[in-house]
Amino acid sequence: MPRLNGSEIIAEYLEREGVEYIVGIPGHGSTLLIDAFNDASVDVVQPRHEQGATHLADGYARASGDPLVVFTSIGPGATNTVTGVATAFVDSIPMVVLTGGPQTHEYGQGILQEIERKHPGDFPSVMEPITKETFQVHAVEHLPRTLRRAFQEAVTGRPAPVHIEIPMDVQAAEADVDIPDPAQSRAQYRPAGDPRAVSEAAELLVNAERPVVVPGGGAMLAEAWDEVQALAEYVQAPVSPTFQGKGIVPEDHDLFVGYAGAWGTTAGNELCSSADVILALGVRFSDLHTSSFDPGVSFEIPPTKLIHVDVDTHEIGKNYPVEVGVQGDAKVVARQIRDEIEERIDPVGTAENEYYEEVQRRWAEWADRIEDRHTEDSVPLSMARVLGALRNVLERDAIVTSGAGHPQDITNPEFPVYEPRSNISAGGFSTMGFSLPASMGAKLAAPDRQVVSIQGDGSFLHCNQELIAAVQEDIDVNVLVLNNHAWLSIRNLQVTQSGWDRVLATEFDEAHDYDAVGMAESMGVEYADRVFEPDDLEPSLSGMVEHDGPALVEAVVQRETTETGGIMTGAWHLPGLGEGYESDERPGDESAEITEDAAGDD
Repeated sequence: MPRLNGSEIIAEYLEREGVEYIVGIPGHGSTLLIDAFNDASVDVVQPRHEQGATHLADGYARASGDPLVVFTSIGPGATNTVTGVATAFVDSIPMVVLTGGPQTHEYGQGILQEIERKHPGDFPSVMEPITKETFQVHAVEHLPRTLRRAFQEAVTGRPAPVHIEIPMDVQAAEADVDIPDPAQSRAQYRPAGDPRAVSEAAELLVNAERPVVVPGGGAMLAEAWDEVQALAEYVQAPVSPTFQGKGIVPEDHDLFVGYAGAWGTTAGNELCSSADVILALGVRFSDLHTSSFDPGVSFEIPPTKLIHVDVDTHEIGKNYPVEVGVQGDAKVVARQIRDEIEERIDPVGTAENEYYEEVQRRWAEWADRIEDRHTEDSVPLSMARVLGALRNVLERDAIVTSGAGHPQDITNPEFPVYEPRSNISAGGFSTMGFSLPASMGAKLAAPDRQVVSIQGDGSFLHCNQELIAAVQEDIDVNVLVLNNHAWLSIRNLQVTQSGWDRVLATEFDEAHDYDAVGMAESMGVEYADRVFEPDDLEPSLSGMVEHDGPALVEAVVQRETTETGGIMTGAWHLPGLGEGYESDERPGDESAEITEDAAGDD
């Protein structure tokens, strides 16, 4: 039984878990925590902000399925992780977060950076609602089993972040310990669905005339792409993923119909709302996905019969009543349902299949509309035009990341991807600043794939310092900044709710804005370019993705109307915001003149 200190225990356990990287910023509360990584096979990645560390770990897990470890100091270093951990928690992304803590004999004394006014050493209470588990280790002998338990919780069942606070004296203390084998604390098989529920689900799909398969983030986490596609093809059911399920079937597959929801596709909304049976696999049915639960806009459940499959019963029946609820792993249950159907009917064909023909027609109408948007030559550029050019220069398996606002709203429905784990988006939390560090994590996880961070100029300011880390760590990411000199999605919301004369604190004027290209160059980025004209897009973007090393392109895009992002084909019922709009009129004050000040100098 070896004698190890706390840092050595952590390093050796992470090696046994196969963890490739530990990501974070040391402080006085964690210098001893990471000391053993000087001699470990686990590489230390040095970001420039703890929020960036958590988003990097998040992007890595979404691209690979495996968790990374984040480390921070005590106090503000630890609290800086909260937004990133919450982003991962809402989307069920695994990571393990190690934070320093007060020495055990000083708990409650208000030492430097301790939170103790209500409870001694109270930072775990901050993490409790945004993690699956949070642990506080009071003796070095407890570290091995706590680490084993943390990883077990992070990756099994419904994945999620897990937090461990490790006091400074525990980091330094020594003990004779055995390091556990992680495999001995993992379930060997994924949870299957109850056979009776699976049989009922299969019977519903066999008798359905207008079935739709809706795979979500849970299906992506379960790696259910082969099973989803095989099941859909067997019954010729169109597939309408959630944005977290984007990529689970190729977007050029003949059964892919896009997305339901406020910023969904017309095909997705029309087919989901008119389905007689929906098979939902790992889906939360959020307000944006359901058009704020407005009956008949994106879904109409009932009369549509819902088969809801989820590994977590918390989600089954939460927002829509189920005809059949199945607790189980999406990959396993999709295979079970298909096996049941195969015993009852032959594969459904496409010849003289009116429903299949309708699916093809509805998707073709949407695809034609997006092709027009991707090729329009307006100046300033439209976001759609920029995304069309980007798709043209990327390889088929490229990964894109997005975080918040219009870049997220338009990338999800209008930027096609063709492989699983190709669309990495801060779904449930829609976090500004997510995209850049998440792209770095994705590149570390998939070094042979192109990775592009798509974000607005407002979002870029939230974690842009991670470009320095990308240069230092030689992480070959590409950054596309869609610059409209505003937090435009929120400005447009103000306009729609209250009128153009009520715009406040959402637009940037040129004198008080920043130079993204100059900023990138100052951080060591060797390829940085700015584009205004359609003809310059593909040459500039090609140069970005072909450059060996971090690169950035800033595209100056429209802001003079509220039609500057994606197409609102559904609804989102915030106060003063109801149905989507698709005209060139300015909602809120249709008679308002577009003044030079309102339009900006773009």
